[in-house]
Amino acid sequence: MVVEENQNQMMDSIAGDSAITANVSEDEAEEETTTNTWKNTKELLILHLSKKLLHGDLDFRIEAAKEIRKLLRKSPVKSSARSKLADAGVIPPLVPMLISSNVDARHASLLALLNLAVRNERNKIEIVKAGAVPPLIQILKLHNASLRELATAAILTLSAAPANKATIITSGVPPLLVQMLSSGTVQGKVDAVTALHNLSACKEYSASILDAKAVSPLIHLLKECKKHSKFAEKATGLVEMILSHSEDGRNAITSCEDGILTLVETVEDGSPLSIEHAVGALLSLCCSDRDKYRKLILKEGAIPGLLSSTVDGTSKSRDRARVLLDLLRETPREKEMAPLILEKIVYGIAVQVDGAEKAAETAKKLLQDMVHRSMELSMKSIQHKADISSKSNS
Repeated sequence: MVVEENQNQMMDSIAGDSAITANVSEDEAEEETTTNTWKNTKELLILHLSKKLLHGDLDFRIEAAKEIRKLLRKSPVKSSARSKLADAGVIPPLVPMLISSNVDARHASLLALLNLAVRNERNKIEIVKAGAVPPLIQILKLHNASLRELATAAILTLSAAPANKATIITSGVPPLLVQMLSSGTVQGKVDAVTALHNLSACKEYSASILDAKAVSPLIHLLKECKKHSKFAEKATGLVEMILSHSEDGRNAITSCEDGILTLVETVEDGSPLSIEHAVGALLSLCCSDRDKYRKLILKEGAIPGLLSSTVDGTSKSRDRARVLLDLLRETPREKEMAPLILEKIVYGIAVQVDGAEKAAETAKKLLQDMVHRSMELSMKSIQHKADISSKSNS
């Protein structure tokens, strides 16, 4: 009886498994049918939207633009949908809608183009080739905050494609993005910083992207954001770029409220990349006019953060911090006092890092590392001078 009961249970289990397998197969078949149905429907819809954009009146084109955005937002395969829409020729008729006197047309076409460009390099390039940058510039000059924000988002997206950067820069977009830093919405300001950061990667034009007008709004945004955020990394990178290329930019930061202090705070609290940019910005100031900027940097208490950077910063941060610390010394009396001051500061850092019990040992190691590095730099300097002397004699 027990054997018979076990056999019955086994048969029930097999029957149950067969039922589950059958249900799974039915579900897979249903899913495949749904996918195929969606695919066929999507292709028909894409052709329909293309015809409306190419041959319809303005109301039809506005409706088609809205449907493109809706399609891309709900499509299970968004990337292929973007490519197929572009292949169907929807981009060229969307671009002229950006300069329509009808606000709905501008709004709908902006959103459609944005959705077509996201995560699709080819579409980004095609949109710029279709002539979208001049209309976007017109929108950036409007007083309509919503449209300006969307246009900034579009520039941000398009600027991510390396092939588009030079066209966007030479068309005169950067000054309008700088204006957004001061007068745009919160999202507009964030997008403007990111777009400028994207454009700064174009080395051919990097020096001309930003001017002194950008310093104050960038410092203000840096003050308000978290110093270790990705946004802070981009903002600090832009500040460093301006200060390294522009005397007007360097003058602007001294007249900007808490300008140098904000950089010092970034050295203390920023991410490794933010710290690297902030130290680079301070070094650019000191290298350009040591007498002018040395006291201003010291006044804001830069030494502890710089010393910390020589120990745990990136390779660039460590090198820049060491050079800057050397530039911040001045008179013989200060040089005599420097070792004592340095020991106190390093000991304070060591206490924070390893606690009071291990602070003395940690501080000793830090000082030895700094002395060793200083000797290396001195030897390199002596060797460099000797090489120059040898060449001049020969």
